[in-house]
Amino acid sequence: MSRVLLLRGALVVLMIALMIWTLQRKLIYFPDRAAPPLAAGASAVTLRTDDGLRLGAWLVRPPLGTAERPLSVLVAHGNGGNRAGRMPLASALAALGVTVLLLDYRGYGGNPGRPSEDGLHRDALAGRAFLDTLGMPVVYYGESLGAGVVTSLAVRRPPAGLLLRSPFVSLAAAGRVHYPWLPVGALLRDRYPVADQISQVRVPTVVVYGTADSVVPAGQSAEVARRAGLLVGEVVVPGADHNDRTLLDGPELMGAAKSLMEAVA
Repeated sequence: MSRVLLLRGALVVLMIALMIWTLQRKLIYFPDRAAPPLAAGASAVTLRTDDGLRLGAWLVRPPLGTAERPLSVLVAHGNGGNRAGRMPLASALAALGVTVLLLDYRGYGGNPGRPSEDGLHRDALAGRAFLDTLGMPVVYYGESLGAGVVTSLAVRRPPAGLLLRSPFVSLAAAGRVHYPWLPVGALLRDRYPVADQISQVRVPTVVVYGTADSVVPAGQSAEVARRAGLLVGEVVVPGADHNDRTLLDGPELMGAAKSLMEAVA
């Protein structure tokens, strides 16, 4: 009888593991697939990926009367929503005098395709290629999952500077926090090894995170900062949770961005 129970238990675990393997990207990526209406202050642009996709994105230039910096910023957002939700961030960055590209991934914001680690890296590479046509140095800004996207891009295409907001050590490390009963490391198809890659990035790097982050533990962001190849700033926002407005365009974040831009411009 005990062997039968063990066999049944093993079959249940196997079925759960198979289901997670098949559906795991639905647990990682939460896109708002609708194409957002063009936001005031943004211009629509089209990015072309090396695997043949045409992606909608927004370019946000400094407001009239703003002292412009010869610098552009590639913004890679987190795993939820689409570019419309990051427009306050883009506007705040543009007010510092820089040109901002709000990237939207495949499967997000009316774009074709399905998100994956490889796909998002291709999307970010297309964003970098577009900004290169503007003839300005590029800073990468990565939010949460986007930190994994731009850190990988920074290894292959180094930017002038790198700002990571609420980065995790790796997707497996973040997953184990939320699914401690699963063999997350063995099951994951997408890895995003941020802490391992950040040590290879030798450009000025700033890491910003909140102490009350319920999605990415603050300790993981601190570990990314510790491993950074050229850390120039670590900004800890007391009491801030992962999706709090202060970590979108708040004064601590904008202060960190301004300091980084002054260092690289």
